[in-house]
Order: sequence, then structure tokens, then C-alpha cells
Amino acid sequence: MLAILFIAYRRYYPVKGIQCMRESEGKELGRTVVDIRHYHEVHDSKGLVIPYAYLKRFYSEIPQGSVHLIAGDRVELNVGVRFLRKRGFQVRSYELAACKCKSKGKKGVFDYGV
Repeated sequence: MLAILFIAYRRYYPVKGIQCMRESEGKELGRTVVDIRHYHEVHDSKGLVIPYAYLKRFYSEIPQGSVHLIAGDRVELNVGVRFLRKRGFQVRSYELAACKCKSKGKKGVFDYGV
């Protein structure tokens, strides 16, 4: 039972305090852009494309420091942020494929779990 709760927490409980912003804004702030969507979903990413399934094998190719993460959905974002933080990366911002803050044109902390 405890294992099920841990898995559900890791996948579905939102990571707080990360800014939702566009990829270009993340680059302007000097962050490494890492796209963890599947290869066939990526059309115009200008950063590193390492799908989540391959992160365990290729995370060492990401320069240490501040990271802007691009994910396809919230579950992928949650597990990607937790994986990278566990390995010492500072995930400061993100962009979802269908991010609400992108359509509003806002920049700031976006708590999607509320």
C-alpha cells in the first residue's frame, strides 16, 4: 500500500515553485533547455531533446546548473523534475505542450495543482 502511495505521489502530485514560461524566455535567462517529450512530438525545440525514457541513460549530457524543462503533460513534467533534481539539477522553469500560461501570455509561478 505504501509503495502505491509513493508511486502516485511521484507521478501526480505537482512540483511547486517552478515558473511556467516559454522556451525563448528560459533561454534569455541563461537556462539550459531540455525537452523530455517523445521524439515524434518535438517539432521546433532549440534545446537538448532527451525523452524522459532516455533520461536515466543520457542525463550526464545536460550541463549542470539551471534548467528549463519542456514536457508533454503534467505527469511527464512531475517525474522529469523530480528525476533531474535528484541528480543535482536546478529546474527553474518549464513549458507544457498545452500550457495555460502560454495562452494567457503571463509569466510567473503557475500552480497547476490547485
